[in-house]
Amino acid sequence: MQVAKPVGRKAPALKYDILSALGVAALAGDKHRQRLVLRLMVLITTRYNWQSNELSIGRAEIARLWAVDERTVKRETAKMRSAGWLEVKRAGVKGRVTVYALNLEALLDETTETWQTIGPDFAARMQERHGGAGGAEADASGDPKVIPFQPRARSETTEGVWGQVLADLRSRFPAQASAWYEQLSEMEHQDGRVTLAAPTRFVADYVTTHLLPQLLGAYCVIDPAVRRVDVVPVKM
Repeated sequence: MQVAKPVGRKAPALKYDILSALGVAALAGDKHRQRLVLRLMVLITTRYNWQSNELSIGRAEIARLWAVDERTVKRETAKMRSAGWLEVKRAGVKGRVTVYALNLEALLDETTETWQTIGPDFAARMQERHGGAGGAEADASGDPKVIPFQPRARSETTEGVWGQVLADLRSRFPAQASAWYEQLSEMEHQDGRVTLAAPTRFVADYVTTHLLPQLLGAYCVIDPAVRRVDVVPVKM
């Protein structure tokens, strides 16, 4: 996915679209995910510098904004880093707070399934700007307003049971297959249990939380003996 920076004349519209996608995606999740995304949105709207991609704020100030104690801040920001939403840009030292960067690619990956929920015009606009599931990605070379990310590898000739499962998922759920399933590979398949490898912990957690029933169902169609599917990260 290529993520267009929300700068320039169209910056306000781009920012509203990103925040809208985050809000709708949060409401589609459980109460814990809703609260986590809401807290991130508060940081974005109050302290995030879109142009420099910096979130510079101390733990005590975050605690005031969230109306929680600093232990909760430490725990919740750790979850955001684990999910891939926040990255430490400059570690905090005595007298200076930690500076975070926002991983827009990971955040937009969280929201792709909700773009159509907001509306077909919104989905088309987001796909045109940022790529993603079902969207064409433009060449970003030489364009300072586009942040290029390494594209996901896609294998059309995956063999074995996983190859059949992936082909079925591509035919029935093309958006999810493009965004998520094509990043997985089969590590182990025996005694009714399948272990799939994901490139990052974020991908493994997302598939496990949101897509596991769909994934298990596809496996059972090809191999009825499968009773369990685990998705594990190859990189933490």
